[in-house]
Amino acid sequence: MARHNQKVKLKRSNVEVTRLSLGTAPLGGLFKAVTDADGDEMLNTALDIGINYFDTAPQYGHGVAEIRLGKALRNAKVPYVIETKVGRTLEKVENAELFPWFPDAPRDVMPIFDYTADGIKKAFDQSLERMGLDHLDIVLMHDAEDHVKEAIENAFPVLADYRSQGLIKAVGIGINYVEQALQIMKGTDLDIALIAGRYTLLDQIAHRDLFPYALAHNIDITMGGVLNSGVLANPVAGATYNYLPASDEIIQRAAKIGEFLKVRGIPLIAAALQFPLRHPAVTSVLTGPRNAQELLSNVEDFNRELPADIWKELEDANLIERIPA
Repeated sequence: MARHNQKVKLKRSNVEVTRLSLGTAPLGGLFKAVTDADGDEMLNTALDIGINYFDTAPQYGHGVAEIRLGKALRNAKVPYVIETKVGRTLEKVENAELFPWFPDAPRDVMPIFDYTADGIKKAFDQSLERMGLDHLDIVLMHDAEDHVKEAIENAFPVLADYRSQGLIKAVGIGINYVEQALQIMKGTDLDIALIAGRYTLLDQIAHRDLFPYALAHNIDITMGGVLNSGVLANPVAGATYNYLPASDEIIQRAAKIGEFLKVRGIPLIAAALQFPLRHPAVTSVLTGPRNAQELLSNVEDFNRELPADIWKELEDANLIERIPA
C-alpha cells in the first residue's frame, strides 16, 4: 500500500512527487483564517515527515498562501516540488469585493481572470515574486472551464515555451470539471492534471473517460477534493459538498458508506483519502489541512492498512461504481 512519503516519478518529466500532497487553499484562509504560526508549523511538519509536493495558487487568500508557502520552502533543507497556477492575476484595487471563500483575504488586491498570453506571463512572474523563488516545478492552468479556447490557444503555448526553456518542468491543468478537462487535454500536450472532487467515494465520473485518456497519453493525475469539501469527513446536516451546502441525499449517501465501513472497522476518512489510488491513473492525493494536527491525522488515515477487498465490497454493495473495463 502507498505511504504518504512514497515518491513517484511523473511519467513525462523527471519530477518526483509524494503519494500524499499538500494543498494550500486553507493556508490562504479558505472559509476562515489560519494564523501565521499554524501555517508555519503545518508546512514545516509536512517537510519533516517527507511530504515534498505542495500545491498553491494566486487565488488562495489573494496571494497569502503563496507568500506563506514561499517563506517555508525558501528555508527548506530538503528537496521539494512546488505547483502553482496561472489564469488569474492579482490586481490592485480599492476595497476589493469580499470573496466568500476567503473572507479574510487582503482587500487591496483581487484575483482577475486573464487568459491572454500576456496575462499568463504576468501571473507566472507575480507568483515567483510572491514566493521569493527562482523556479516553479509545475504550473497549472486554473479553473479554465469557462476559458477552454483561451487555455488551449493562449495559455498553453506560453507554458509549453517555458517548459522547453527549462523554466518549469511540467505543465498541466487544475480544474473541477471532467468534460472541459478532456477538451483541454485533447487540445494540448499536458504532463499532469489536478482534478478536484471527481474521483471520490461519492463521485467516480472521472474514471469513465478522463482517466482512460490520461493513461493512454501518460498524463499523471493528482486528485484533490477527496473529501468533497467536507461531507466525507463528517456526513451530518450542515456539511458541505463541493463547497456548497450538501443536500439531504448526498449526506445520506455519505452516511450509508460510513456505516458500511464502520462495521468493518474502517474510518470513513481513511477510505476517502485512500480511495483515489485504487485507480492506476492517479499518482498523488491532495489534502488541505488547516494545521499540523490535521495534517498528521490525514497522514495516519492515509497510511492505515485497509482490507485488500474493501473496494470490491463497496462495489458489490452498489455504493461505488466499478472501474470500467
